Amino acid sequence: MAPAAKGSGFYRQGNEWYCSAGLASDVTVTVEGINFHLHKFPLVSKCGKIARIYEESQSTNRKTFAVELEEFPGGPETFLIAAKFCYGYRLELTPRNIVMVYTAADDLEMTEEYGEDNLVSLSESFFHKNVLRNWKDCILALQSSESVLQRAEKLQILSKCLNSLSMMACTDPSLFGWPMMMYGSLQSPGGSILWNGINTGARIRSAESDWWFEDISYLSVGLFERLIKTMEARGIRPENLAGAIMYYARKYLPGLGRWQGGQSGNTRTVTSFSLTPAAVDQKVLLESIVKILPEKKGKSFCRFLLGLLRIALILGVNEKCRDSLERKIGMQLELATLESLLIPNYSDSDALYNTDCIDRLIHHFMNSESMIASFSPASPDPETSPSTGPLRKVAKLIDSYIAEVASDVNLKPGKIRSLAEALPEASRPFHDGLYRALDIYFKAHPWLLEKDKEEFCNIIDYQKLSIDACAHASQNERLPLRVVLQVLFFEQMQLRTALAGCLHALDTESAPAGTLTVPSDMAGQQIVQRDGWVTVVRENQGLKIDMEKMRSRVGELEEEFSKIKQEMKRVTKSHSSLSSPRLVAKKIGCRLLRPSDAQADNAESAAQTPRASVEQPQSSRRSRHRKSFSLF
Repeated sequence: MAPAAKGSGFYRQGNEWYCSAGLASDVTVTVEGINFHLHKFPLVSKCGKIARIYEESQSTNRKTFAVELEEFPGGPETFLIAAKFCYGYRLELTPRNIVMVYTAADDLEMTEEYGEDNLVSLSESFFHKNVLRNWKDCILALQSSESVLQRAEKLQILSKCLNSLSMMACTDPSLFGWPMMMYGSLQSPGGSILWNGINTGARIRSAESDWWFEDISYLSVGLFERLIKTMEARGIRPENLAGAIMYYARKYLPGLGRWQGGQSGNTRTVTSFSLTPAAVDQKVLLESIVKILPEKKGKSFCRFLLGLLRIALILGVNEKCRDSLERKIGMQLELATLESLLIPNYSDSDALYNTDCIDRLIHHFMNSESMIASFSPASPDPETSPSTGPLRKVAKLIDSYIAEVASDVNLKPGKIRSLAEALPEASRPFHDGLYRALDIYFKAHPWLLEKDKEEFCNIIDYQKLSIDACAHASQNERLPLRVVLQVLFFEQMQLRTALAGCLHALDTESAPAGTLTVPSDMAGQQIVQRDGWVTVVRENQGLKIDMEKMRSRVGELEEEFSKIKQEMKRVTKSHSSLSSPRLVAKKIGCRLLRPSDAQADNAESAAQTPRASVEQPQSSRRSRHRKSFSLF
């Protein structure tokens, strides 16, 4: 709209507007402290509201009357446009002022009843024919409707703009407006874009699904939330909705980028003009975003949710919002990373990390009844195979988390125990990670009493420790003596089980030579050639002799263990303390067995029958834990 001046029929003097019609003013309209000195005939002939007020004022027998319009949509600027229309001056409607003019015309009751082609019908026609058919005009119209939301809602302006935007977001952007910045300036002899018959030299790139993220990010929080809900109802893919929400959140929550990394790709927009960023309250924004987050899961989405959780704890959002966010994270906790779970403690607690929050996430994970679907179909990744289910992934993640936070000297023992016992026993096939975490905690808290350490160690199932972990624990001076003895006992039982399995295999192989029978699934992998059979039999006979020697040695070790137990009972009664299992062994005059001692004795034999309660150690796990534990 061109600036108002004397040439346009209206001029201003301070807070007073006048019409240069050559006649004395007989109507004064006040809008937000600005007085418009006008004439009653042009206004009464077009505005039903002013005509009704004028008729009511006839009883006063005044030559002039005053009208004060309270809460007028658009303020004095919009009323000036309506007044010019009443005087027959040129009307300029734009996407930026159409909502204001439309609502102002409705407020003044400028309908067809008070004149043909009145302002209401003209505004409605411009809105439907020009604004709703163009992407950028819809964005501008929505932006300009912030101050008149209730009136715009009454006229269905908002719902029509939102429906139009959601429809165009599903469509090829080249169909509803050009030029667009997303096309770039790449030169291409063939397939160039033609604009009004002119070869622009620009080459069309393939349509991107995120071209509209930047444009809708200029909307206010309320309008953005309504737009996402409208798009969801129209059936837009959850991946695109989540991408738009993540883009919007990263734009107005600057701290979120520190945990999300740089945004991938270039900023895409189809608007060829600059938009004004919305004024956003970060707390209100976060609470609104949590409401519209889709019920889906993915690695990047889970990382984004954990970043939102950090911001939520900093801003102090309401408990309902925080609980909803934690529930969404808990339902996909197996996709989280250790780095994203290390949430600092923003409260007055002395602890470095917020372990209570992680405890709640585990609780939501265990109580999630229905599994949410991923954004995209699962890929044939070994990490997603049925053998490594979500429960085991979470257990491994939590063990790593406990090991990371265990070095905090202010961390209370109850927090560690609560995290360790939050998951069921079946979630951990091996307890090496749990043992490592407790060992780090004992090292960072040397003042713990032996009684407290023993209570901690009750969490560990020593039968689920690997060979390397047992070797480390048997020489760990930070562990209570009773725990070390238990580790030694189960280590001997594992050794007996392993030797019994070897003897059984040797008895099977030393059977009379003949046709070699193997399972059908292993045929072709264990076929022994006839020429080498004699050599294999001789080697097996030598191994069998060595196993008989080992069996006698194991019997001696069992006797030594019985002596150790008797000595421990005597030491307990006399209230004497021992610092390590080596002193106990030295006092009773025996030597503890190390894995290297067993090799030095030429692999002496073990008992034939293993105890049923001891699991057979798996050799495939040795290499996994060899890096985590040292034997000395």
